[in-house]
Amino acid sequence: MTAAGALAGRGIVVTRPAHQAGSLAGMIRAAGGHAIIFPALEILDPADPQPLLDAIDQLDTYDLAIFISPNAVTRAMSRIIGRRSWPAGLRAAAIGKGGVRELERYGIREVIAPQRAFDSERLLEMPQLQAVSGQRVLILRGDGGRELLGDTLAARGAQVNYVACYRRARPQADAAPLLQAWACDAVHAVIVTSSEGLRNLFVMLGKPGEPLLQRTPLLVPHPRIAVVARELGCREVVETAPGDDGLIEALLRQSTAK
Repeated sequence: MTAAGALAGRGIVVTRPAHQAGSLAGMIRAAGGHAIIFPALEILDPADPQPLLDAIDQLDTYDLAIFISPNAVTRAMSRIIGRRSWPAGLRAAAIGKGGVRELERYGIREVIAPQRAFDSERLLEMPQLQAVSGQRVLILRGDGGRELLGDTLAARGAQVNYVACYRRARPQADAAPLLQAWACDAVHAVIVTSSEGLRNLFVMLGKPGEPLLQRTPLLVPHPRIAVVARELGCREVVETAPGDDGLIEALLRQSTAK
């Protein structure tokens, strides 16, 4: 079977936020599969936007701005371009390829970013983030999250400021159609790209959906998500390479093996 039809007859649940699901869903359809879009995260503006606006007004005082996710780029940059220009001397860094692409859409080039595994650990290994003593670093992210990046840079002598440019919420969605698809044997895999999204998915599906999710192949692009999945009782957890390409490659391998 060719790649164009490799996923024929297979239903794949995509749990990314609605505005980020289109590309992956399109790749699934191009391979002949049925993309079932069921967002397990919703991205909203921060409850208090003032700290972000203050940081934007002070961008000239920073040496480096780190964007934790593509959502951080789109939410922050939409505010920045409506308020000022990007300072010529301000370097930008991103965790992964999605963030780099979004920054390039706004005209920001030469972005510091890891080339393979996409997480804080890999970014911290970049040469540009080693000698940061005395530098001011702005970390743009969602509300909450890991402190490893900022703590490590602070230990290296940087002055670090975290600013939330969005917040995550659990969508209010009707899970009945998805549960019905499971009942009709129309769900063959689930893609989850964040630990928080996975926990939300369990809550959204409720008790009837819990055993269904636990026995369905779950594709995740990072070991941390895999750990959470196994803790929640998921029995077939597939760790994929990063990005949409990695997820699709894993789906194709899985379909061939069935």
